[in-house]
Amino acid sequence: MSLRFLTAGESHGERLTVILDGIPAGLTLREEDLVADLRRRQGGHGRGGRMAIEQDAAHIVAGVRGGLTLGSPITLEIANRDWENWRQVMAVDPAEVKRKPITRVRPGHADLAGMLKYGADDARDVLERASARETAARVAAGGVAKLLLKEFGILVRSYTHAVGAIKCQAGASVDWATVESSPVRCPDAKAGAAMVAAIDAAREHGDTLGGVFTVIAEGVPPGLGSYRQWDTRLDGLLAQAIVSIPACKAVAIGDGVVGASLPGSEVHDVPVYENERLGHETNRAGGLTGGVSNGEPLVVHGYMKPISTLLKPLATVDLKTKEPARAHYERSDICVVPAAGVVGEAMVALVLAGAVLEKFGGDSLPELRRNVEGYLAKVRA
Repeated sequence: MSLRFLTAGESHGERLTVILDGIPAGLTLREEDLVADLRRRQGGHGRGGRMAIEQDAAHIVAGVRGGLTLGSPITLEIANRDWENWRQVMAVDPAEVKRKPITRVRPGHADLAGMLKYGADDARDVLERASARETAARVAAGGVAKLLLKEFGILVRSYTHAVGAIKCQAGASVDWATVESSPVRCPDAKAGAAMVAAIDAAREHGDTLGGVFTVIAEGVPPGLGSYRQWDTRLDGLLAQAIVSIPACKAVAIGDGVVGASLPGSEVHDVPVYENERLGHETNRAGGLTGGVSNGEPLVVHGYMKPISTLLKPLATVDLKTKEPARAHYERSDICVVPAAGVVGEAMVALVLAGAVLEKFGGDSLPELRRNVEGYLAKVRA
């Protein structure tokens, strides 16, 4: 693999760590470059009390000197401020740890499956890592990938397409300033107001809401990905990346869901040659055909189920007593779709950056730039 990353850390542990390997030398990278996306991930109407505690910022530990990447692995750390309140519960030293086992597993969460898999008798050992807190590390890594893609005119952004049954009408072009000023990151003000009201109603009823976020990558060159094997198809890599986001249960590329119910004459994008360039009349395929980028904007939708921790807990089983019980309540959110879109951006950026590096190669940014420019000159000719 040309680009890979690993994250470590628990939700209430001391810190999150991410190691990003494969970024070429010579990319300008500063800690302040990563702050905006981390803050965006923390926002959005429907977030819980945890986000009022944290002030996420990525500290660069390795892989950068004098503001430039070295070509070696980049290590980033994000401190968990809430760890101060969990020192004993999450202590590493067996003499210091304070245990209060959680055995009333939550429906829809990884609690039960994780306890069965790892033989745990305390859901705390599962939920700390299964928590979506881990996605802060992904957003930090994705921020680096975004900086690399930006060098080649590729921009990755997102918006909230739906919350519950409320869908927005984004139109052909998205006003990104409107998205970022919206409390739910929705470009449709009327739909955004209805989403806020729906989230408030869910909170009042002790419930949660899911929805759909849309990620759009503009400036993606044709030719990324390949149909030579199942695991080289760019659409497959993107699907895995999106569904790996906690609570994301489905993914669609372009009009993939709608297109499944239509005849081919209403689905396929007709190629055209205009202004001395090849393109398409429409972009229903979402910028991908045959697992390969086709030069149109890349469009990916992530479908989020409602958060599994409810203010009014659902029925469950106490794994200790084997008796019916009410599920454990762990401080949580009401709706995370606006924040999940930011995580979706990070995952799409990481996949695209990996695809760019795989196709064009280069150990330094100037070398990579020469390779990209040479290819684009040939394609455009």
